[in-house]
Amino acid sequence: MRLSIGALSRLSGVSVRALHHYDQLGLLHPSEVTDAGYRYYDDTAIERLWQILFYRELDFPLRDIAEILSSPGFDRMRALSEHRALLLQKRDRLDKLIELVSNAMKGETTMEFKPFDTGELDAMREQYAEEAKARWGNTEAYRESARRAAKWTDADRARMEQRSNEIFSGFAALVGADPADARVQILVERWKAFIGESYYDCTNEILAGLGQMYVADERFTKNLDRFGAGTAKLMSDAIAVYCAKAK
Repeated sequence: MRLSIGALSRLSGVSVRALHHYDQLGLLHPSEVTDAGYRYYDDTAIERLWQILFYRELDFPLRDIAEILSSPGFDRMRALSEHRALLLQKRDRLDKLIELVSNAMKGETTMEFKPFDTGELDAMREQYAEEAKARWGNTEAYRESARRAAKWTDADRARMEQRSNEIFSGFAALVGADPADARVQILVERWKAFIGESYYDCTNEILAGLGQMYVADERFTKNLDRFGAGTAKLMSDAIAVYCAKAK
């Protein structure tokens, strides 16, 4: 699909002015800008807007949305699961408010204030936002990642996703091999270089932390094992070998 900015505005309900604003913030760049200045959005950009609107529906600030979507650890399926959980919580609160108003219309007045309380919803929202940036949010690595992400085009994102998937698939094809195997270690080197080129300076210390996270956090394990069972474990073990040799 290829939509002009006007067509995307009509499809999504997001104003053209807002789409320009998203571009300025580095939140959503057009996939193509013609010599005449016309802006077009491809499937990748449209899906990114879909994710943005989910978070906007849950009242996330645009800055937080940009950080979450640009996080190296962003997991689309996990994000959708969180969206659903938050929306269900939001619906439950609205249902209770509707019930309260309906009872009041019947003359049934009760001093019930619980439905007005947004504390639980706010806590869930804050938890999910913080988890998305907890690993790097207070580090120079995360800030550098955010700075670089602000300059990405959707074509850049698609290209980086393709490159990372190729590396993950390479690890998956070698599951069962010795983590110290030269072929596996070459992939570790490629992965480290990819992170450094795309996100932030990936020191061996950071790389070692990532390797541990791939098996310690089941969400990362599940995401990597989409390429083949055991991929996360092999990456983790191979990174440990790589970093140990570098000491």
